[in-house]
Amino acid sequence: MKITGTFLDEISHDIPHQNWGREEWDRDFSYMKAIGIDTVILIRSGYRRFITYPSQFLQKEFGCYQPPVDLVEMYLQLADKYGMKFYFGLYDSGLYWDTGNLSHEIDSNRFVIDEVWQKYGHYKSFGGWYLSMEISRRTKGATEAFRTLGLQCKAVSKGLPTFISPWIDGKKAVMAASGSLTKEDAVSLSEHEKEWSEIFDGVQGAVDAVAFQDGHIEYHELEDFFAVNKSMADKYGLQCWTNAESFDRDMPIKFLPIKFEKLRLKLEAARKAGYEKAITFEFSHFMSPQSAYLQAGHLYNRYKEYLEQLAHG
Repeated sequence: MKITGTFLDEISHDIPHQNWGREEWDRDFSYMKAIGIDTVILIRSGYRRFITYPSQFLQKEFGCYQPPVDLVEMYLQLADKYGMKFYFGLYDSGLYWDTGNLSHEIDSNRFVIDEVWQKYGHYKSFGGWYLSMEISRRTKGATEAFRTLGLQCKAVSKGLPTFISPWIDGKKAVMAASGSLTKEDAVSLSEHEKEWSEIFDGVQGAVDAVAFQDGHIEYHELEDFFAVNKSMADKYGLQCWTNAESFDRDMPIKFLPIKFEKLRLKLEAARKAGYEKAITFEFSHFMSPQSAYLQAGHLYNRYKEYLEQLAHG
């Protein structure tokens, strides 16, 4: 299965910032285009006080810093240039991570959605919205937040699509700052299905696609969880994508580019389950030939070889 989308993470709060300017970003979009990526997704337009565009609202309400570059405008211009779709990722106030309650994110994003559409909605490449609140299970206020913000995104943009990228609460679902790689209390397949069926039922009409992160379960569990995800998505009328993580969760150093064999296992599991699209977190750090990590360029080369194999059957 081919990766046709990637997140863009320029807030970089748990991965190193690469300090790229427009020239490096332009080059990266050309590398993406060369392997068939047609969709770029701003993973979040801000996190706490750091933001990607000069939002008057966020600077006033949350004391956010004035960004030195309008990254949203730059990404839209590059997406226009390379014929890609750009999805705008909402703002993350950090309050959910502090309180466990997602309803805070409604108040901060109601204004962001209107502000952003007014400022950037005219770009040809503005193709959709990413509801950037990440959850793994039933979370206080989650269904309401996804529903309220998804419907607002659609209302202001004449129905442009929305998607979410939750994680599966598996054995490897530990916080990035944690010193451990695994935990004992992993979700069962039946619990996962029950909880996500309830959430999907509540967000119908407000969320168009779900792209579960694929790195929190063991490789031998992929087939069963992916089959359940596809079945639920079909039942509730959502597209089923995969977020094929191109970084490795199995190592004590967080985070390095993934071993290609592991990425291939995950992509093949998604293909077998009949998923509609594969996106990755994320190309620029973990797959780009100009990444700060030397091995990312080697992963790019191995992935290109994989694409050639697919082309020749």
